[in-house]
Formats: sequence, structure tokens, C-alpha cells
Amino acid sequence: MGQNRLYTGISGLDEVLEGGLVPNRAYLVRGGPGCGKTTLGMHFLAAGLEQGEAALFITLGESEKQLRQNTANLSPYLEKLTFLDLSPTSDFFTEVQSYDLFSPAEVEREPITQKIIEQVKALKPQRVFLDSMTQLRYLSTDSFQFRKQVLSFLRFLSEQGATVLFTSEASLEAPDEDLQFISDGVINLALTGDKRTLSVTKLRGSNFRNGSHSMRLTATGMEVFPRLVPEAFKRVFDPVSIPSGIPELDELLHGGLERGTVTIISGPSGVGKTTLGLQFMKEAAGRGERSVVYSFEEEVEIILSRCESVNIPARTMSDRGTLSVQKVEPLQYMADELANIVRYDVEQNGTKIVMLDSVVGYRLAVRGEDLISHLHALCKYLANMGVTVLLINQTEAIASDFQATEAGITYLADNIVFLRYIERHLNNKIELAKAIGVLKKRLTNFEKTLRPLEISRYGIKVGQVMPGLQTILSGIPIVIEKNTKE
Repeated sequence: MGQNRLYTGISGLDEVLEGGLVPNRAYLVRGGPGCGKTTLGMHFLAAGLEQGEAALFITLGESEKQLRQNTANLSPYLEKLTFLDLSPTSDFFTEVQSYDLFSPAEVEREPITQKIIEQVKALKPQRVFLDSMTQLRYLSTDSFQFRKQVLSFLRFLSEQGATVLFTSEASLEAPDEDLQFISDGVINLALTGDKRTLSVTKLRGSNFRNGSHSMRLTATGMEVFPRLVPEAFKRVFDPVSIPSGIPELDELLHGGLERGTVTIISGPSGVGKTTLGLQFMKEAAGRGERSVVYSFEEEVEIILSRCESVNIPARTMSDRGTLSVQKVEPLQYMADELANIVRYDVEQNGTKIVMLDSVVGYRLAVRGEDLISHLHALCKYLANMGVTVLLINQTEAIASDFQATEAGITYLADNIVFLRYIERHLNNKIELAKAIGVLKKRLTNFEKTLRPLEISRYGIKVGQVMPGLQTILSGIPIVIEKNTKE
């Protein structure tokens, strides 16, 4: 847009604002108690101090001492912050005043206004944070006077060269629609249950990213995790086939899985879905490419040990930096937060294959929101960046009609590889075995049958097309084999 921007000190928020705040304007930060309004303001002021700017905190609620204690870990630059503490002191009640406790608003407003004018003219701050404008409302005789005074106050600060953030605590008794109209931008903070969110509903002279974005408050301040917009990301890549390193499996797939595609690996518990995905990563490591597994269920050590037991050298791959296995506690992370973790890894480390293990675990991270929309955004982003995506999907049924997934996500997939348990009948004996097949492949053709699958300490073995195969898509597939000794 050709405009200089002021960083807020919160990288995720600056991304939502498409670069930061437009200077010399006034922005409203609104939300209920405990939503993080003061923390956001502190980040804004600290970012200015870090760049050598003068910054002023005007407080009408908490005292300077309380504010410094509460934000001591946020930034060392806040030690240089100038406060104008207009919060009530105990003297208000202990000393005899020349007017009653419930005195006319004008008696209080004049000295407050004068103190603000004197401080601003003396400091000439580039950044001002006022917490909160709601307190000034009570010093006005009516809403018309309040609106007029706020407009005049913000114009005064702008003429002094300041960019202003101010807060409000909207309620039924004191709504803040007038402040929303007056301000150049509105940042909304919300706390619903255990989930914190941030949204921007107004930003004059600039675009911004719509929607609700996840947010977290920690001992060191605020973190914002913008919701992924896949169309905003694009990387040129060659959609070549990525082989598995197992000739029979590559025959089944007519060459392998293409780069920049989304593959659902589906099947019941214990059939080998994760191991199959790691086989593609093993082959990628041989080409020097990096892969990442995000495990929502199994611990890292269990995955590494299991890989070694089937001839996949996961520890060696990890030591060389070609494989990263990360345990994700789904109830600890929000979906937007996890998406930003994945995005950072792809953009900083050049990851080529990402596996989410599994869709069920990812659903927990969504916390009741729409699973498909979050998964769609993450998968499409990765595909646009040329990353091969492996989604591990566990089906509940073992002996029933075939179902690729139970989450309604098949439309996301460029490829669907399914693993099934089968019955093998040989010499009046029945064995439980495993088989692998392909249901969908957008970019190439594929075999329309099942092949036997074995996973042993020697690795993954895929056999030839099975003759005598019955009921592929209903119940448990059955293979009736002839006795070759007869």
C-alpha cells in the first residue's frame, strides 16, 4: 500500500493487520475483563521503545506500580516507559475534599485533562496507550459531550504526532458503539470458555485479515495465531512422483505419490498406516529431504522404537535432520496455533513431507469448531507450498462394508490409500492378513485391486496382485488360495 506501518510487537497481530498499524491514528481495543487489552497495549508501547520512540501509558484504572509488576516479564524496554498515573489513590477517601463524593463531572475532568496535556507536550510521545476510555465517559455530562470530548482529545494527540491505542470495557450499561465509530480501527478480544480469540472489524485505509484468530496469553505476553488463508501462499514446484522405495507399492500407485498432493492413508487400528507413511519419509531422507510427523497419540520414543523394529532408521534420520517427530497434545494446542507451528517449520526448514497422525487427534485440537474448514486450510496451504501431505485416518470398523473415512474429508484428498484386514483360506486354515489398495488418485492411473501387505523386522513387503480375491468392499475381503503342493 506504500504506507509506513507501526509494528504492534506481536508478529501474529501484525500479520492480521497486513503489516501493522497506520501511523498517527487512533485504534480501539475492546473486550471484557481478563481478555488481554492491557497486555496488547504494553506490547505496542514496548515495540516503540525498542525502536527509540517515546511512549506514554495513561492509566485511569490500575496504578503504575501494579502495571509494572504485572508486565515485568513482557519486555526489558518497558523499564523506559513513561506512565501518567491518573488512577484514584487512597487520599481520595481519607482527605477532606471541597466537594461531595458524588460531585459534578466537570470538577474531576478539568485537572485530568490538564495533566494529560502537560505530559503529552513535555514528552512528545510517538505512541500513546490509554486504559481505559470508559473511565472518561463517567466524567462527561452526557453522551454528546463525551463523543465531542473524545474526538477533540484524539485529534490533539494526532496533531502531536502520536499513534493511539485506547481500551473500552463495553457493557449493557455502558455500550461503546460511539467509540467504534470514532476510532480508525477496532481490535476485539474475546474469552469463550478456555479459548481466547482476536478479530479486527475495522481498519481505515488498510486491508486486514477477516475472521477470528486464536490467541494465547503467557507469562511473557500475548501470542496471536492468524487463521491460515491458503490462497495467500504459493510456491513454484514440480509435481513429480515421490516413490516409496518398494517396487510393488510403486507399481500399485503407478510411480508413487506426487509432490504437493494430499494423501489419506486410511484403515483400522494396527494395520500399519503410520508405518506406511514413514516409509515414504525414509525414501525422502535418502534424497536429503526433510519430513515431519505430528503425532497426536503416540509418544516420540514409541514411534522411533517401532520404526527401528521394522527397518526404518528413524533415529538416524532424526540425528541427520531429515526427520522430525513431534508429539502434539491436542488439548494443549488450538487448531490455528498448530497450523502456525506447521507453517513456520515449512517456511523456515524447507520441509517436503508432513504427516498428521491422526485426523481423530486433530479433531480434538479444533475444540468443537468445524474440523473440515481447519483441515482444508492447512492441507491446501501445504499443497500450495509443494509439500506432500499424509493424513492418517483410522476407521472404527474392522469387519464391515468399506468406508474410506468417517469424517467427511475425502474431498480433500488427491490420493486415497487404504489398508484392510483380509481372510486367507489355505488348506482348510483361515489366517488374518493385511492388504493394501488405492481408491483414488487424481494425477495418474492406479491399480484397481488389492495386494498383500506384510510388516516385519525386515521392513514393509507388498506382494503381487492376489488371485481368488472376493468381497473387496463389503465385510472382510477373502482370499481363497489353491494348495500349490497338489
